[in-house]
Amino acid sequence: MAESGFDTATWPDDAIEVGIIIDAWGVKGWFKVKPFAADPQALFSSKRWLLKPPESKGPRAVVNSAPLPPLLKIVTAKDHGDLVVAQAQDVVDRPGAESLRGARVYVPRSSFPTAPPDEYYWVDLVGLAVINRQGEHLGEVVGLIDTGPHSVLRVAAAGAATEADQRLIPFVAAFVDAVSLPERRITVDWGLDY
Repeated sequence: MAESGFDTATWPDDAIEVGIIIDAWGVKGWFKVKPFAADPQALFSSKRWLLKPPESKGPRAVVNSAPLPPLLKIVTAKDHGDLVVAQAQDVVDRPGAESLRGARVYVPRSSFPTAPPDEYYWVDLVGLAVINRQGEHLGEVVGLIDTGPHSVLRVAAAGAATEADQRLIPFVAAFVDAVSLPERRITVDWGLDY
């Protein structure tokens, strides 16, 4: 049964990891999800969440040997402080919710809500070329840092071996002139010697 461009037999090419199931919540199959974004709209916009097992065994590992379902059909998802609590169609009790502990949650990028003008999802910025006003190539965005008031682009030039070789450019209007997702480029007011 297809919905939002995928079904249980396929994995969408644009799947993005958006959170991790950390525990059961209550006795009726609800579970808690730690979102990876301050505004977890991607979790709310998709009614089908794809799951992958935890990367490693540890305190958040799946507690029983039941196989992890590849897909959850979400009935309800809502804010709960810094977490999201959710209920899925086939998870009806606490043990079922506990069996999801540690699962990594993915949703297709195509199901994210449209970002407001001049706002961007981090996942869309990673990999963009960064060019300064002089036309000099500074590198590519390899990640972002959330500092609270604003984000900071982590830009690595070709051949950058360590994080110390990266440029950190505040993602604010004072330094960022333009972002072109179609051209996969960010133009900045930043010198090569910064």
